[in-house]
Amino acid sequence: MLTTFDRHILKRFVLSVTLLVAALIVFFIVLHYVEYVDDFMDRGARMRDVFLVYYPNYIPEIIKLTTPLAVFMSCVYLTGRLAQQLQLAALQTSGVSLQRLLLPYLSAAVVITGFMFWFNGYVVPGTNAVRLDFEERYMKDAPRQIDVNHIHRQERPGTVVTVSYFDRASDMGTTASLQRYDSAQRLTERIDAVRMQWIDSLRVWRFQSAVRRKFRTDGGETRTVMPVFDTTLTVFPLDFARSEKDVESMTIPVASEHIESLKRSGADNLGQARVQYYSKFSYPLASFILVLIGVPMSAVRRRGGQAIQIGIGLATAFIYLALIKFIEPFGYTETLSPIVASWLPHGIFLGVGLLVLLGTRK
Repeated sequence: MLTTFDRHILKRFVLSVTLLVAALIVFFIVLHYVEYVDDFMDRGARMRDVFLVYYPNYIPEIIKLTTPLAVFMSCVYLTGRLAQQLQLAALQTSGVSLQRLLLPYLSAAVVITGFMFWFNGYVVPGTNAVRLDFEERYMKDAPRQIDVNHIHRQERPGTVVTVSYFDRASDMGTTASLQRYDSAQRLTERIDAVRMQWIDSLRVWRFQSAVRRKFRTDGGETRTVMPVFDTTLTVFPLDFARSEKDVESMTIPVASEHIESLKRSGADNLGQARVQYYSKFSYPLASFILVLIGVPMSAVRRRGGQAIQIGIGLATAFIYLALIKFIEPFGYTETLSPIVASWLPHGIFLGVGLLVLLGTRK
């Protein structure tokens, strides 16, 4: 049961988080625009599209990234203010423990964590799709395509699709080959084409200037020339032309299906996609963990005042976020398991939070 004091803390905490996130959004957009305005102008982006299409669709990503920091700094500021004004000392004298003081913060953190899981997994991907498409057209730092040349995909057991080059923008592969094998791994059919084009309206692949060869068991073959040949395959354009940030524009179910499809097709270098997928689950937990650290850390009255507490808080948040970025590349290269790389920083700081909570004077 929340008391009047709990509701007071909860109200101030939510207001502080909201204002901090709003301030960070403005700060981030200003810095980003200053850095990339030359790209926008050099590549012909209209300022109307930059501010009415690109940045509105970037705001959800900024909210995702900055919410843990806003939650943590709000904890540090509000709890530190109570400590400096001796209100915490008065509460402790009246029998209110630190764990009890955590209740309104943790209540808000649970709601924020649940909301951010839904927001990150189902809202942000849609806006990221628009944002990343804009970046591909107008920014020099656009997401890099992972697979470009000599791409091989297993369409299903016994069927392999190969293209020498796949263009992501036009959904077209050049020098394409479709090979089918029997259970003894003997080549039974091969289709070679100059081009292989995805026809989205029909959901088919169109092989152009194709030659089909069927191989008989006696060593002979039947050759058929086909100017145009349409077929359905279980691989799609995204399976051929992956970029570094594809998973960021997918909801959780779609991302899971995409990764499984890539595994079935024999694609390699899946570490980055898997880290991004698991991060959709792990990153929202950062807000909850930082509350566990922030409240006990700032509940102790310090000689240097609240400025020292805020400085320590910023340093702690920076170390946490830096550790996430430091460990993720080990998952990209699969030096660490992608699931371990996604969860390890949060596990470490969860342990730190529990130690700080247990070690703080009650």
